[in-house]
Amino acid sequence: MYRAPVEEIAFTLKHVAGLKPCLDAGTFGDLGEDLVDAILAEAGRFATDEVAPLYKVGDERGAVLNGAAVTTPPGWKELYRRWIDGGWNALSGPEEFGGQALPTMLGVAALEMWNSAAMAFGIGPTLTMGAVEALDKHASDALKAKYLAKLVSGEWMGTMNLTEPQAGSDLNALRARAEPAGDGTYRIFGQKIFITYGEHDFTDNIIHLVLARLPDAPAGTRGISLFLVPKFLVGDDGSLGARNDVFCSSLEHKLGIHASPTCTMIYGDGFDGAKPGAIGWLIGEENKGLACMFTMMNNARLAVGMQGVAVAETATQKALAYANERRQGKAAGYDGAGMAPIIHHPDVQRTLLTMKALTQMARAISYSCAHAIDRARAAKGEAAANWRDRANLLTPLAKAFSTDVGVEVASLGVQVHGGMGFIEETGAAALYRDARIAPIYEGTNGIQAIDLVTRKLQLGDGEHVLRYIAELKAVADAVRISNVEGFGRTADGLDQALDDLVEATRFLQGLMAAGQVDAATAGASPYLRLISLAAGGAYLAQGALADHGRVALCRFFAENLLGEVRALKERVTAGGESLSAAGKALITA
Repeated sequence: MYRAPVEEIAFTLKHVAGLKPCLDAGTFGDLGEDLVDAILAEAGRFATDEVAPLYKVGDERGAVLNGAAVTTPPGWKELYRRWIDGGWNALSGPEEFGGQALPTMLGVAALEMWNSAAMAFGIGPTLTMGAVEALDKHASDALKAKYLAKLVSGEWMGTMNLTEPQAGSDLNALRARAEPAGDGTYRIFGQKIFITYGEHDFTDNIIHLVLARLPDAPAGTRGISLFLVPKFLVGDDGSLGARNDVFCSSLEHKLGIHASPTCTMIYGDGFDGAKPGAIGWLIGEENKGLACMFTMMNNARLAVGMQGVAVAETATQKALAYANERRQGKAAGYDGAGMAPIIHHPDVQRTLLTMKALTQMARAISYSCAHAIDRARAAKGEAAANWRDRANLLTPLAKAFSTDVGVEVASLGVQVHGGMGFIEETGAAALYRDARIAPIYEGTNGIQAIDLVTRKLQLGDGEHVLRYIAELKAVADAVRISNVEGFGRTADGLDQALDDLVEATRFLQGLMAAGQVDAATAGASPYLRLISLAAGGAYLAQGALADHGRVALCRFFAENLLGEVRALKERVTAGGESLSAAGKALITA
């Protein structure tokens, strides 16, 4: 059973990602360590005692569609009610609409715990929080007044409607249409697929944010607008009125996260006697909806990164407990009776240490991304711009590296369990199944890597990423001059990895400056892993400098796993030509 690692989360927030210096400096007003610790402790209790026990029934029973209504697994609706009664949905919401306006760092820390306990539960509120941010930044005052308070509280939930059967990652192909009704509203027609929590029984209203085209819209992404489409129309007094013409036509049968309803949504079909055409309201300006939606998507990308961290944490806990119980064979140094617990075997130790190191690195990167978001909001002028650049740089790392880690660590967890890991009874396989979606949705990890190389490496005229690497080098220098015993060759390993990172970064920046985009993107995915491993190694070292009990794990990573960076650099700088040549043989159409 999962137990929230509250102390580990608090340590990473404060001493690795940068929360403690901000608390000491009063960056977040009167927020202090005592309140932070109290929030994390209660979130950990709720995740451990109330969410985690319902994971299995959610995985086994899943969400069920009957007609156009979705029923979630037994106990889940009541769980959600307790969750919003606890104020968790409002944690980082705007104060003006009932939120607590706490730092993003605390919000993502809590998200980690919800998703560790049950990823299918944690993904639903994630989209509501993203909808809140999109509406708060882009909606009219009238829409904010009508919808935001109930979205912030969680009384209503929000969704994000982008994907269509012919338009996945490429929104140029989007066909959903919006027709002006002449009264300030629009009629929405079309089909959307893969809509998470598009229909459910948690709340009595669902607020859909929908991308669609106006009749005279320009082609491509320049002609996409964003609309708010409620499941039930809302009166001026906030009461629910007629059912809108938006319905769930089917649920996907998925590899994992079974309790999360993944819906096909139909807009404007006149289903069940509804007047044809779903009534919607424009968010922001006409034909500029993609910019509004990206506010929600960037929020969701960090949140999905936390899902990777979350599953990795649960998989590591489960594997570690099993390895201490399961007995098999003899092990050097074990002097107990009978067969040794497999935790005594070096190969199992290597596997578990790899899981722990990757999980801690992904957590540090993701929390550091949240820290940059918070600093950007609190700062002004040039400092705010610098922190926005940092958040933009770290977002693809937080999303892609962390979700890759989630799959990798969950797979290693199955391996530690051996044959029993392949059996559903242990729960190790369920985590592996759940983890696999995270590298795909909210922008595939390949797209994150392309975004990193083609856009984020150019921030600040290409200097921002180099300043970030210099900050990581300062950590390596601190390790080298420290008197702490046990670091071994950590400083040397970090120096080499960061030198390789600089070389790979300048190589890709040079290709982009020369207009060789295809050559640059050929190395995008290995580069994203390269920078993540190098940064993660530095974050492990920063944690070890603050708590010497962490030195052994830091050294293990530096001397056993960090060497992958050198091979990744070669793939970035010398692998493109062979990729292009071999790739041509794959094409049949």
